[in-house]
Amino acid sequence: MTGIPTTGVFQLGSGLALTVREAGDGEPVLLLHGAAGPDSIDSLLAHFAVGRHVLAPTHPGWDGTIRPGGMTSVADLAAAYLDLLEQRGLRQATVVGVSFGGWVAAEMAVRDRDDRVGRLVLIDAIGPQIPGHRPAFPSNAPPENIAALRAYSRNTLEDPTLLDRARLIRIPRLLVWGEDDPVVSAEFGRRYADASPGARFVLIPGAGHLPMREAPEATFAAIDGFLAATAPGRT
Repeated sequence: MTGIPTTGVFQLGSGLALTVREAGDGEPVLLLHGAAGPDSIDSLLAHFAVGRHVLAPTHPGWDGTIRPGGMTSVADLAAAYLDLLEQRGLRQATVVGVSFGGWVAAEMAVRDRDDRVGRLVLIDAIGPQIPGHRPAFPSNAPPENIAALRAYSRNTLEDPTLLDRARLIRIPRLLVWGEDDPVVSAEFGRRYADASPGARFVLIPGAGHLPMREAPEATFAAIDGFLAATAPGRT
């Protein structure tokens, strides 16, 4: 497979149809976008496709895709993506999640019992409930994307159980955070990392909620350094 992404529809055993962009060869990477949609992670997709095999699904309900009535929670999305890795025969994947995608990625890592997730990279991720830091729904995303986000998050952008459950994750973890993130502050990110034993935290100066767009060199350097220094699998 080349580094140029191809887009296809992958049918899970459950019957769920996922629109997936795919590129590159090598160790597997699952790339999960946030509320801003699939286009917001184009630079990450291009970066990882050099030397790695990247799958970047569109969350059902985003960009005109169908969200089945039974897909009503972050846990449903996490289960679907674990099934995607299983059906593609992929093990020890590095799962990279941005914003809402980071919430889904963390839920995948918590739920994984079959070594499908080998490393976790969270970029300005929402999800945990941290007192004094409550993210707001974005105002600049397409209405259909916001509607899907509200459906999966059940009208709240935090899970009061996630922080405690994330303490059980035993794979290498990196949290990358824009220093000036207006959605989930740098302090939110630090407290998230502190609650996850062994997690690394890298602050990206001059970046907001999407550091791979606002400070790509520093963001990619942080991620590449983490991947070079760790091996996928339980620690």
